[in-house]
Amino acid sequence: MQSLLAWFAGLPVAVLYPALALLAALENVFPPLPTDTVVALGTWLAARGHGSALLAFLCTWAGNVAGATGMYAVGRRHGAGWIHRRFPALSNARGEERLKALYARYGIPALVASRFIPGVRALVPPFAGALRVPAFSAIAAMAFASGVWYGFISYLAYRAGTDWDALTRRIAQSSRVSAIAGAVIVALGLAAWLVRRRTRRAA
Repeated sequence: MQSLLAWFAGLPVAVLYPALALLAALENVFPPLPTDTVVALGTWLAARGHGSALLAFLCTWAGNVAGATGMYAVGRRHGAGWIHRRFPALSNARGEERLKALYARYGIPALVASRFIPGVRALVPPFAGALRVPAFSAIAAMAFASGVWYGFISYLAYRAGTDWDALTRRIAQSSRVSAIAGAVIVALGLAAWLVRRRTRRAA
């Protein structure tokens, strides 16, 4: 983590933008990447190195949406089984079941909400494809969620002043709040789905 941050800190501003786009795209393939922290650092560096925080955000957003679109296409073409074999980092059976249940219950809004949930976020693009969610609706939902999340991180980085440590603490706090909110959404969604399913069986 520290070596990755140090490498980013040493990049020229002109190289920083495509690096942010690439990292945000790879997050859809390898979820353990510390993308949020690195994006915050990149925006923070751009804003203080005579670069543009807005351009840093746009590159991050475009890269993330491009990566999500690619994984959606992979899921649509090859299905969930192939994804499990070729992308073991995305093999999260529990997360997959939660995503399926949420989508079955709430449709497209569930895809938006799921992009804020750690452990489920990276599953959304390929399994939206595997579930044959309409391409335009799926990509629009993922683009909206990505814009909200990375826009929020970029705003925090832009407003952080010179205190990088304070920024990392705020990002960590925001991630925890997002995780808690996402967990509540998942719990409520699954509870509603289970109640409805039992009601139908009883009827």
